Amino acid sequence: MTPSKDKARFGRIADKVRAGAPLDLDEGVFLYHYGDLLALGSLANERREALHGDHTFFNVNFHINPTNVCVADCKFCSFARLEPTAPAAYTMTIDEVRQKLLDRIDQPVTEIHIVNGLHGGLPFEYYKDCLRVLKQLRPDIHIKAYTAVEIHYFAEKFGMSYEQVLRELIDAGLGSLPGGGAEIFAERVRHKICKDKATAEQWLEVHRTAHKLGLRSNCTMLYGTIETLEERVDHMLRLRALQDETEGFQTFIPLSYHPEGNRLGKLPAPTGVDDLRTYAVARLLLHNIPHIKAYWIMIGLKTAQIAQSFGVDDLDGTVQEEKIYHMAGAETPQAMTRADLVRLIREAGRKAVERDTLYHVRDRKSVV
Repeated sequence: MTPSKDKARFGRIADKVRAGAPLDLDEGVFLYHYGDLLALGSLANERREALHGDHTFFNVNFHINPTNVCVADCKFCSFARLEPTAPAAYTMTIDEVRQKLLDRIDQPVTEIHIVNGLHGGLPFEYYKDCLRVLKQLRPDIHIKAYTAVEIHYFAEKFGMSYEQVLRELIDAGLGSLPGGGAEIFAERVRHKICKDKATAEQWLEVHRTAHKLGLRSNCTMLYGTIETLEERVDHMLRLRALQDETEGFQTFIPLSYHPEGNRLGKLPAPTGVDDLRTYAVARLLLHNIPHIKAYWIMIGLKTAQIAQSFGVDDLDGTVQEEKIYHMAGAETPQAMTRADLVRLIREAGRKAVERDTLYHVRDRKSVV
């Protein structure tokens, strides 16, 4: 039974949400603790439907991870290899990057998503060439590439400002930034799990700079390691504050920790309830970020279906050949067909809407 005082407070929070008033940290933490999960989901769904009706968005995309060699030693990461000669370490040639698109040249792909390790031995030209070769093959394709952590690394390694790095990448074909590398902003947690890469302030500054240059970006939060609920809410509120300033974030993606193959492996993975509660709280806290995405690769197809009633309006895309989370033990498929995604969405009672990276509907006929 949910105590009557908690129900009363939940009712007051619901009134604020309906009025469009921002929730504070204490209210966010309260929602995480609130005992009636279905009531929480219902309120998040109400907000979701006010923004997007019964539409759930997806796109036809694929991932390229040109290298997993990385100087950062994040304890939660199963993808990176610290040395180029380490087992399972790899670095693609530019021709191999090009071949990834050639292999799909007849597919209706609209987006390529590129994320790397922080390779200590590659020149900046390599990263620009990755973009150039793909745009040469398909000038119409949108390239969402290089996390804020990578942009910060390029700036430090090559003696450039964030703006200089981004302008050169834009000239080479960059279209937007992914949201990875945010992890949890709390300094206490970052010091323990990812102390040797960009700080929270640096991550936020990269996105601030990108938004000022006209780039749109995503934002993320890694949850389920050693963070507290207060630190999760604080993370979301810091994203919300930057969105108030720049209006450049398109979607927020909670990323569920996967325990296999890393040095936090003794920690249990988040439960389905934690997943759904996190999506719902995010939708209610982040009133100014348009979309909440459930990355089906991480949480599984069944939870992704249910999440559409807990604030989620986007299921990412077809993905194809995902490496980062499968190396951490993800058991989901490495790719989904367009038809599979449409079925996943429709069976949850939603209309599947194919979008491009910037959330333009690809074709009104795609609303099914």
